[in-house]
Amino acid sequence: MRQKNEKLDTVHRKRLPWYHAPPFLLFWVLLVFAIVIPLFNRLPDIVKIKDESSKAGEFVAERAQQLLYSYDRIGPKVVGSIANEVTTVSFLLEALEKVRIDMRNDLYDLEVDVQQVSGAYVLNSMVNMYQGIQNVAVKLSTLSSNSSSYLLVNSHFDSKPGSLGTGDDGIMVVVMLEVLRQMAISPTVFDHPIVFLFNGAEENPLQASHGFITQHKWAVNCKALINLDVGGSGGRDILFQSGPDHPWLMKYYKQNAKHPFATTLAEEIFQSGMLPSDTDFRIFRDFGHVPGLDMAQIKNGYVYHTIFDNFAVIPGRSVQSTGENVLALVRAYTNASEMLNPQDHSEGHSVFFDFLGLFLVYYTETTGTILNCCVAVISLVLVAISLWRIARVSQRSLNRVLIDFVIILALCIVGYLLCFGLPLLMAVVFDAGDRSLTYFSNNWLVFGLYICPGVIGLALPLTLYYSLRPCNEISHSYQLQMGLHSHCVILAVVAIILTSIGIRSTYLCMISLLFYEAALLINLFSTLHDRGLRWVIFVGVLQMLPFLYICYLFYTFLVVFFPMMGRNGTNTNPDIMIALVCALGTLLALGFVAPLINIFRWPKLILLGLCLVTFVFCMIAVSSIGFPYRAKTNAMRITILHTRRTFFEYDGSLSVNDSGYYFDYQDRRTYLPFLDSVNLTGLDVRSSDCDKYVMCGLPCFWNSWCGARAYAGWLPRADEVIIPGTVTLDLQAKTILPNGNTVRFEFELNGPHHMNLYIQPLEDVELEGWSFISDIPTRLPYHVFFSYGLDNSSLKFHIDFNVSNGHDHFNRPIFELGVVGQYVSNDYNRDNVTLDFLNSFPDFVYVMEWTSYFQRFIF
Repeated sequence: MRQKNEKLDTVHRKRLPWYHAPPFLLFWVLLVFAIVIPLFNRLPDIVKIKDESSKAGEFVAERAQQLLYSYDRIGPKVVGSIANEVTTVSFLLEALEKVRIDMRNDLYDLEVDVQQVSGAYVLNSMVNMYQGIQNVAVKLSTLSSNSSSYLLVNSHFDSKPGSLGTGDDGIMVVVMLEVLRQMAISPTVFDHPIVFLFNGAEENPLQASHGFITQHKWAVNCKALINLDVGGSGGRDILFQSGPDHPWLMKYYKQNAKHPFATTLAEEIFQSGMLPSDTDFRIFRDFGHVPGLDMAQIKNGYVYHTIFDNFAVIPGRSVQSTGENVLALVRAYTNASEMLNPQDHSEGHSVFFDFLGLFLVYYTETTGTILNCCVAVISLVLVAISLWRIARVSQRSLNRVLIDFVIILALCIVGYLLCFGLPLLMAVVFDAGDRSLTYFSNNWLVFGLYICPGVIGLALPLTLYYSLRPCNEISHSYQLQMGLHSHCVILAVVAIILTSIGIRSTYLCMISLLFYEAALLINLFSTLHDRGLRWVIFVGVLQMLPFLYICYLFYTFLVVFFPMMGRNGTNTNPDIMIALVCALGTLLALGFVAPLINIFRWPKLILLGLCLVTFVFCMIAVSSIGFPYRAKTNAMRITILHTRRTFFEYDGSLSVNDSGYYFDYQDRRTYLPFLDSVNLTGLDVRSSDCDKYVMCGLPCFWNSWCGARAYAGWLPRADEVIIPGTVTLDLQAKTILPNGNTVRFEFELNGPHHMNLYIQPLEDVELEGWSFISDIPTRLPYHVFFSYGLDNSSLKFHIDFNVSNGHDHFNRPIFELGVVGQYVSNDYNRDNVTLDFLNSFPDFVYVMEWTSYFQRFIF
C-alpha cells in the first residue's frame, strides 16, 4: 500500500517541461486571432442589381449604396437647415416615388405622409421643445388584409453639425428604402401593415420620434418596433435592446435573423446610462409603450458624428448584412400572430446572446433564473464530491482537505483583486502622467497594458502558493484542481447572487460553470480525476468554447468603447473603463485557464515573461506610437462655439460685452495635444463665473454640455464675433396674478433654428409654472432647449414665479434669464477671424463648431 501511494504521489507531482508553457499560452492567443476576430468581422457578399433576377426577394445592397451616395452628396443635415428640411425630404420623396412606380399595385397600397409637428417633453432634466420639425412616414399595407396592427421601422435622416451623417444614420435610411421596395414588389403578401418612419430630428435630440409617437395618426396602431441606428460606420448590426417584457420578439429574431449579433449584457449596460448615447427606442418605449428591437452598426466609431462619416468609409458588405437582417425581420413580424395583441404576450424580459455570429441562444428570464441556479448548485455539489474524492484517495481527513481548500479559495479571491487591481493601477499611472488613451489608435496596446497584468494578477497568488508550499500531504495535481474548484465556487455564488437581484447577464457565469462542471463530471466518472494531470485534457478542451465566446463578447465591447473614450468628457479617466473591461474579460475567459500554468515547471518564470511583455508595451505606449490621434481615421474631438456675450443687469445697464471661444472638451487630454499648435493665450476654466452668471455664463447646447460647464474652457478674443443673424427677446407683459404672491412674465422670442433658455430664480423666489410643458424639472438652473424646422414663427411663452412677501417685493430682481441663439448649420457664415483660428488646429483634431450669441437679463 505504501509503495502504491508513493507511486501515486510521484505521478501527481510530475510537471510538464517549462518550454511547453509558451506554446500553451500562445494557443489561446491564436484562438482569438484565428476564430474570434475573423468571425466578428464576417460579412456577406454584396447582391448587385444585375444579379437581382436570379436572387429574387433578396436585399440588393448595390441599389442601397447608390441611394447612399446621393444622400452623402447632400452634405450635413442639421435640423432647420435647407439641406435637412428641403433637400433631404425631397430626396426621400423622390426615392419613395420610384418605389411606388415599381410596386405591385394589385397587391399593395402605399401611403406617404410628411408630418410637421410641434411639441415638448422633459429629457434628462431639460425641457426639449420643438416646432415644425418633419417626419416622412410611409405606410405599406396589403390590399387583402384588414389588420390594424402596424409594424414600425424607424431611422433618422438628420445629422450632427459638420457631419454628413452617411453612417449615422444614412445607412439605415437607405436600408429601409430598399426593404420597403422589396416588400412592395414581392408576390408574397403579408398580414400586418408596415410604417417606415424617416424621422428628421433625432440628433436634436430625439424630437421627431416624440412628435410621431405622440401625435401622428398612425402611432396608436404601431404595435412593434424595429429601431435602426448607427454608432460608427460599418460592421454588423448588433441587437442591444429588446422588449421590454416581450420575449416573443426575440423568438422571431432567433428564427429569422440572417446574421445574429446580440447580447443581453449590451442591453443592460446601455440601459444603465453608462454610455454617452441614446436612441429613438427610448421615446417609442416610454411615450408610446411600443415594444421592439434596437439595432445599430457599431464598428469604426472613430468617424461617428464627424465630417469623416462619409460614403468612402462605409463597406457595402455592411449594408448588405444589415439589409438582409432587417428584411428578414420585417417579413417575420408582419406575419406574426402576436402582433394582433402584443400585450397578451407580455411575459417578462428575455436572455439572449449569439455565439460567434453563428447562431442565437434565447430563453425567458424565468428560464434563465432556473438555469443559472441549477448550474450553480450542481457545480457546488460536484466540487464537494471532488473534495471528498481527493480526501479519500490521498488518505487525508476531509477536514484537512477543506482547510487547504479554504486557503486556496482565499488566495483565489486575492487573485481576483489583483486581476482588477493591476490593470487599474496601470490606468491610474498612465493618466497621472498625462498618457491616457494611448490605445486609442493602436488598440493592440491593451494586450500588454491591461490584459497581461490581469493574467499576472489572476495567477500570481496561487502560483506562489504552489511553488512555496510542499505537496507532502496533498499532491500538486489535487491542489491544482482545488484552485479551479475555488474559481468554480466563487462563480457559482456570484451567479446565485446576481440572479437573485435580476441581473440577466449572469448567463456569462453560467456558461463558464456549465463547461467546467461538464469537464469535472467526465473526470470524476472516468477516474482521470485521480490520474496525475490527465484531468487537464477535458478541462482545457471544454474551456475552449466559453473562452471563444467571452473573448468574442469582450472584443465587441472594446470595439465600441475604444472610440467612445475619445468623447467621454474630461471628468473621468477613460483608461479605467478600458482596464475594467479587459480585467473582467480576462477573469471570465481565463479563470479556469490561467492557473494551469502551474502544470509546467518554473511557472514563476512564465509570469516574469508576462511582466516583461507588459514592460515592453509600456515603453511603446509612452513613445510616439502611443500618441492617441491620427488625422481622419482616429481624430481628437473638440467642440468650440465662437461666442458673443452681452449681459444686462436689472437696471438695463450692460455689464459684460465680450467675445471668445467656448471649449467643450470631449476627452481626457483637453487642450494639451494641440497646445503647441494653437494660440491659447488666456484660455481658462469658468468655474469662478458659476456664482456670478446663470449657467456659468457659457452657451452650453444641451444638458450633457451643461453638466460639464464648470470644467469647460473660455478663450477671450479681441475682435467681436460677428453674429450671422438676430436674437430678440421682448417682454410683452408683467402681471401680478390674483393670488397676490405670483407674478407672470410674458415673452416673445425670435432667433435661429436652435435656441436655449436658462432660468434661474433669485433669492426667496420659486418657479411656480410656465407655458412650455406641464412638468417642471428639479435641476437648477431650468433649461429649455428649443429648435424649429420649417415653422419659424415666434416662440411666445410665459413664466410664473412665487415671490415671498407678495406685492412689496415684485419691484426687485425676480429671476435671471439667459437666452442663447445657436447658429448651428452651414447655412450661416463664420467670420474671417474664426476661420483663421479654426484653421490653426492640427490635422488630427476634428472641431465641431458654430456661432452662438448669449444674452443674459435680470427681470
